[in-house]
Amino acid sequence: AAVRAPRMSKLGLSGQLQLAPKVHGRSSALYSSIASDDEEKKGFLAKMKSAIPPANERKKLFPLGMMFFCILFNYTILRDTKDVLMVTARGSGAEVIPFLKTYVNLPAAIGFTVLYSKMCDKMSQKKVFYSCVIPFLAFFASFALVLYPASGIIHPHALCDTLLAALPAGFSAPIAILRNWSFALFYVMAEMWGSVVVSLLFWGFANTVTTVSEAKKYYPLFGMGANVALIFSGQYVKLVSKLRGLAGPGVDAWGMSLKLLMGAVCASGGVMLGTYKYMQDKVLTDPNVILPSEPKKKKAKVKMGMRESAKFLMSSKYIRNLATLVVSYGMAINIVEVSWKSKLKAAFPDPNAYSAFMGNFSSATGAVTLIMMLLGRSIFQKYGWRTAALVTPTMIGVTGVMFFSLTLFSGFFTPVAAAFGMTPLMLAVFVGAAQNILSKSSKYSLFDPCKEMAYIPLDQDSKTKGKAAVDVIGNPLGKSGGSFIQQILIFGVGSLAASTPYLAAILGLIIVTWFNSANSLAKQFNEAMAVQEETLPPAIDADVVNGEIKDVTKGKQDPTGADSGVSAN
Repeated sequence: AAVRAPRMSKLGLSGQLQLAPKVHGRSSALYSSIASDDEEKKGFLAKMKSAIPPANERKKLFPLGMMFFCILFNYTILRDTKDVLMVTARGSGAEVIPFLKTYVNLPAAIGFTVLYSKMCDKMSQKKVFYSCVIPFLAFFASFALVLYPASGIIHPHALCDTLLAALPAGFSAPIAILRNWSFALFYVMAEMWGSVVVSLLFWGFANTVTTVSEAKKYYPLFGMGANVALIFSGQYVKLVSKLRGLAGPGVDAWGMSLKLLMGAVCASGGVMLGTYKYMQDKVLTDPNVILPSEPKKKKAKVKMGMRESAKFLMSSKYIRNLATLVVSYGMAINIVEVSWKSKLKAAFPDPNAYSAFMGNFSSATGAVTLIMMLLGRSIFQKYGWRTAALVTPTMIGVTGVMFFSLTLFSGFFTPVAAAFGMTPLMLAVFVGAAQNILSKSSKYSLFDPCKEMAYIPLDQDSKTKGKAAVDVIGNPLGKSGGSFIQQILIFGVGSLAASTPYLAAILGLIIVTWFNSANSLAKQFNEAMAVQEETLPPAIDADVVNGEIKDVTKGKQDPTGADSGVSAN
């Protein structure tokens, strides 16, 4: 047996393999090695097989993924195009963006909310979906074919020139919106595509056709796919911008690019609508795909008005710190982004050149966000909640200082820019682009998970009321706060460029406030998590890291670190 067992082991005779270890030591090691290799192969194949969704899940997940890709492909093209139109328009600039977001986008969003509520009361989900998406696509097509070619006729340039001469310089931004009203309308529709089609229609539909267990497995993959769509659409914008060289003399190159961009939007929208119809006809009617075995529990949503939300914020330091983080991000990114876009217009006054740069910017944002999402889990496990929460303000603060320094002291940095073969303006543009890319990628991969994780140790009442308070006050205040600050400064000093020193100082105050709130919240979060862990039975005081269960009852240093059980919660 000792002699024959090694030969038999190659044939996979399990009976001989069990006897051999008792006879010969070397044979035992050989058998153990072969058995271990077999187990590893089987384990790898089992993992690969388990990673592939079953047929009934694939039938709805792949169409949902296609819809999400098409929607976000359009979103990136529209987001880049709306900025090109408004920032490079006659008599306009980046200073119009704060006014657009406050006095045009907000009323439009409120009006659509009222209309959408009435539509939902009177129409089915399918009809609501078609009734919302088709008008969007029709508008974008008509804009490229009708409104933009006729902009020289329908825009009231003479009236706006008269108003500009009669009013103070601080009114130049509102007058620019009136002057380019069709471009402002496009800006609003492009903004609403993200909030209506992405957030409202797609996720509302996805949540009705997927079970809770499926959502936990596959929704993160949708996030990865979103960044892939960002890369593809950014490269398409860049390609279209290069095609302007094919335009003959006397042809509006940007008008031709706009038709190609809106053509892609309509084509992608058509694919999305076709996929939605396929799901309605073939997927939702299949009893093997839509199973009633896992009903979704409807959570009672806590509705809090502005007064109730403010009262709750004042009474809870924990929620107040959390809201401060949300407000600080919205204000900081708004202040830097608008100032950067003003430099971008100065560097790329031609709409096609501006659009090509934004295409590369979108692709880079998608690629960096993918990398940051992969690194985010490691940062949480190795360094804990506090460090992860401080990455985003650190990123915005450091890159913001660099950008505003290049803007305020351009003469001093001329030799540095020359060493890189560019002007101080172009160096400021690239530093501002890096600032936006790093800030947004860290926001998606670290800031958002930190914010949601902070609700974990709270009791149910504080979770629901706290989230409602942050949503009602924190998000709107963060988005509009930076815009209001810029509006006040533009009216006060006359232009966005003259406001730059004040904006830099305000950004510094926001970052300091952000750091203080993050550190305070981290201390409270650590204490709350420690209390929560003490209440857990010893048998479940463990954390699953990379597939291995490790004991965390020994040597705990930071309750929010890799051994804290936060990921298990």
